[in-house]
Amino acid sequence: MRRFATAEYAAARLLLPAALLPHVVAAVAFMHETDDRIDRGTPGERAAALVEWDGLVRKAFAGGDAGLPVLRCLVRTAGRHPDVRAHAEEFLRGCAREVEWRTIADDEELERYVREYSLPALMLTACLLAPGEASEREAFTDGCHRLIRAMQRFDFLEDLPEDVRAGRPGVPADAVARHGADLTRPSAALGRLVEEQVGRAAADLTAAGPLADVVDPVHRPFVRALVGVQRLRLDAVRRAGPALAARTSGPSAPAAGALLLREAVARGRG
Repeated sequence: MRRFATAEYAAARLLLPAALLPHVVAAVAFMHETDDRIDRGTPGERAAALVEWDGLVRKAFAGGDAGLPVLRCLVRTAGRHPDVRAHAEEFLRGCAREVEWRTIADDEELERYVREYSLPALMLTACLLAPGEASEREAFTDGCHRLIRAMQRFDFLEDLPEDVRAGRPGVPADAVARHGADLTRPSAALGRLVEEQVGRAAADLTAAGPLADVVDPVHRPFVRALVGVQRLRLDAVRRAGPALAARTSGPSAPAAGALLLREAVARGRG
């Protein structure tokens, strides 16, 4: 977590209840172990890796051999928080979408990708923060959906050079065609494409803002910080604009630090 999401990791360490932190880390570790295993090789090799990994996970949950630390931790977390197992199984089903896709045709296909893969991945950890009331859970899940849809949209922009080299750009192809953008080089057309995608992500991120209102008060500083860090990521993508063809972007470290400090102070007062 420290390596791939420094600001989010710092938010978890500073703002989550200490007893919950190991379970959040276990869920995130499982998600990324899965992603690493299915993200290498040809489509056939990736599909085979998913089948093998799915079998290992099912065996671990069934009480068989859980020799890998990441699976031992996941099973222990699911024992304390039973919703984790259901979300892990849904996430593994959604991994078929991650293995198969080569391009995202349009926003409708992006929505299917988010619903089948990205949202289950987020819910592995988000379920640990979910409110107890059924009516609030519905609002919570809707907020998580909007949050991860925004994050996925600018994830694809942040990772543009790497994804283009891999032959799997995630920016919707119809938007690329509409702007006449070349994803391999900075240009005014690419700048317009980035601005359009940023605008759509920003609308979802704004709609996800009330997430903090439906979780338990003890979790609110972390949820506010998480959404705030995503706003910083989005701002960085907007500033980079067409330069994203050649480099990635990330949240401002001083701004992220100031955000976390404010929420840490608020938590202390709460």
